[in-house]
Amino acid sequence: MIEYRNVTKTYGSNVGLADVSVSIDKGGFAFLVGPSGAGKSTFIKLLLREVRPDSGTILLGGMDVTRLSNREIPSLRRGIGIVFQDFRLLPRKTVYENVAFAMEMIHMRSRYIRRQVPQALSLVGISSKAKMYPEELSAGEQQRVAIARAIVNSPSLLIADEPTGNLDPDTAWEIMRLLEQINARGTTVVMVTHAKDIVDRMGRRVIAIKDGRVTRDVRNGVYGAEDE
Repeated sequence: MIEYRNVTKTYGSNVGLADVSVSIDKGGFAFLVGPSGAGKSTFIKLLLREVRPDSGTILLGGMDVTRLSNREIPSLRRGIGIVFQDFRLLPRKTVYENVAFAMEMIHMRSRYIRRQVPQALSLVGISSKAKMYPEELSAGEQQRVAIARAIVNSPSLLIADEPTGNLDPDTAWEIMRLLEQINARGTTVVMVTHAKDIVDRMGRRVIAIKDGRVTRDVRNGVYGAEDE
């Protein structure tokens, strides 16, 4: 599904990634951990083709991301759902409208939108909130809306960037159970996190990055002291 082959990315004298090689199978669930400035954001930006590598190859579903033209990038990103720590909902749109907007942006037909949005809201457990606005929701509910928006176009890959960072522990675990459900339906999940308790309890694959290099890649792993 995802394959990095000897990928290096620098920003002047600063190293983003240094000769990174790693692969994540289709339907996998991997935590990306490491201290601030380790290279986690660069890893994600390269995958989204927000930046290009200095050298190396990145494959996503067999597609060489590094060779895409600018015209092809929107198509790449349509197959990727993204969830952020700060939700990034549109404050003047209802829950329904926020999720529908993700489909409108890629010019999906209204009939298809009317069918898919309720299904996405039902999956994340907020069907009853469809007519409400973000400010009327709890933080956990807002994150559920963000997840519904990320999956409404049925992406093959979901990137979750610190999705529990603004949530209390109980709500964080509700979101993690939801991500597990989405993963169980076949979506590949890559989650960037500093949440040691979540990583340790989930027992999923852990890819640790430090100073731009993969220092640890462990299945059924835990958050190590060196990852802080």
